[in-house]
Amino acid sequence: MSLSANPESSGPAAPRDEPLGLTVHSLPNPSDALGLDGKRTLLGRWKMLLVMLVCAAPVIASYVTYYVVRPDGRRNFGDLIEPQRSLPDLAAASLDGKSFNLKTLKGQWLLVAVGSGACDENCAHNLYLQRQLHTSLGKEKDRVDRVWLVSDDQPVDGKLRAAITDATILRLSAQALGTWLQAAQGQKLDDHLYLVDPMGNWMMRFPAKLDLTAAAKSKRDIERLLRASASWDTPGR
Repeated sequence: MSLSANPESSGPAAPRDEPLGLTVHSLPNPSDALGLDGKRTLLGRWKMLLVMLVCAAPVIASYVTYYVVRPDGRRNFGDLIEPQRSLPDLAAASLDGKSFNLKTLKGQWLLVAVGSGACDENCAHNLYLQRQLHTSLGKEKDRVDRVWLVSDDQPVDGKLRAAITDATILRLSAQALGTWLQAAQGQKLDDHLYLVDPMGNWMMRFPAKLDLTAAAKSKRDIERLLRASASWDTPGR
């Protein structure tokens, strides 16, 4: 019995030609990419602002405590300066003629007196009270610098220099000083003592021609400010 050969049924079937299966992905939209970058930039700015607020929080809290809260209900004795005035970029000179910029005084509380180099009785009294106030602060005095701003070219008596040991003494014109400090109405610039905070802001002026009783009240103002700023202010620049 013979079998007829069928060439189509012999061997494995030949593969059929099929089109390749391709997955087509859409190209990124440039506007979407820009939008993502913008969101990242905005997020970064918010994070930076948050860090700045966290760093500034102790300073803000201390001033809110002193100026706003003050639970004891007591009023300050000195005049608060509003708005505060920052240390200006003014050229001064030490008594030996070396140049000095007022801005470099930042970093400490400053108790400032102003007067002529000749230093009359009122000037000498203010320098005495300035020294007494500083000494009476005890261990906190290291956070406060005494500064005497000499407002003319008059020579400073050698005996007076001995009385102001450890104070910073700088000479600059009364006109230049008038662009920063200001006396109370009817008073002169050298009638007062002035208080500057560690950030360089003139923020308090004590009444003119203090006596010992008034100086004690001024001391309480300074002590309250030092307590309020204790969390962020440390001795030395």
